[in-house]
Amino acid sequence: MATAKEARDWARVALRGIGDSLYTPFRGTDGDEIDWAAYRRLVRYCVGDLGHQMLWCTSGIAEFWALTSAERKQLLEVAIAEARAVNPDVVVQACTATTSPKDTLELTQHAQQAGADIVYIQTPMMETHGGEGVLRFFRYIADRTDIALGLFNSPSSGYVLSPAEAARIYEEIPAVCATKEGAFRPAASRLLHELAPDLMIWECDKNVYRAGWLRAGIVCPAQLGTSGYLFETPQRPLLTEYWNLILDGDLIAAMDYAQCNGMDQLELDLGSWFTCYPGRPDYFTHWGGAFKLAASVLGLPVGEYPHSRPPQAILPPEAREQIAKAYQRCGLLSG
Repeated sequence: MATAKEARDWARVALRGIGDSLYTPFRGTDGDEIDWAAYRRLVRYCVGDLGHQMLWCTSGIAEFWALTSAERKQLLEVAIAEARAVNPDVVVQACTATTSPKDTLELTQHAQQAGADIVYIQTPMMETHGGEGVLRFFRYIADRTDIALGLFNSPSSGYVLSPAEAARIYEEIPAVCATKEGAFRPAASRLLHELAPDLMIWECDKNVYRAGWLRAGIVCPAQLGTSGYLFETPQRPLLTEYWNLILDGDLIAAMDYAQCNGMDQLELDLGSWFTCYPGRPDYFTHWGGAFKLAASVLGLPVGEYPHSRPPQAILPPEAREQIAKAYQRCGLLSG
């Protein structure tokens, strides 16, 4: 774990590789309980079978808005215990975002005590008075904790920080060392780098990595929170091999690899079910049911209640059919 004072030096070395954003497997009536056995298997699969270097816990894919604080704490504790039993050096990232600074503080203090390496705080989802309000939120947490902090700039918050606003938070809060830029605004990430050149940036628009932004130092060599475990298997480590080519700077080979091995086609065939609910197409979501459906197609444990908790909708049959066909076409399914 990096202290606030050590955060920026630590991040330049530690934040590297594929970071898996874990879903939450449910069981029981309406998913009221967590399927802990399935969750433990998922953690061991990502860290052990796939060999991924980082975990991203209790964030959007995990449906943090539908979890209690006690559940979020236990999910993090279990992930740390299971992951470090497989790889003691795995980097564990925790999202502690809530609408209340006191609840966020409680979860951040718990993450620090539990042994997480870094905490990410998504831009608050309600009553955010722009960058000024987000800065106050971060300062409230930073003044009361001693752990590395990261921004999570997602459109699902309803407010996306401008490059100038994010750079100001970085400048004024020494514990802030990284950001997941989830709004798919490469031009904004480029400007953010110019304003805060030492901030570790993960840009969710993956095309920038093919454009050489990693080699140019604009983005960092870490996928801070992705569903990487849904794009490869131990038998066909497509994402790992592709990412290693990116890290090595062999961009033409990486693009050829993604095209020839079906990675690019898989993303097209999956469609937008992971991040878009058709009844509200203007809203960016993390549709837990879609991620879990994809995981189940690959044979991963999703719990006996395979859906999202309210307020998310049940995944429709057409989504289930499209996702299954996408994996069949890609050839990731065994048997």
